[in-house]
Amino acid sequence: MGIEVGGLLGLVILAFDIYAIIKIINSGASTISKVIWVLVILVLPVLGLLLWLLFGPK
Repeated sequence: MGIEVGGLLGLVILAFDIYAIIKIINSGASTISKVIWVLVILVLPVLGLLLWLLFGPK
């Protein structure tokens, strides 16, 4: 059962990460800011998403 829960949680995190990356790319921020945020989310999926939610969108 642990595998299914972990897989489902991973899928949810992946969906939120994809949503955040799309929002970042479509934002009016500078190109370097977009690249940095996308890299942070790709390298640290959970922490990067939380940081983006706290500090990214205005």
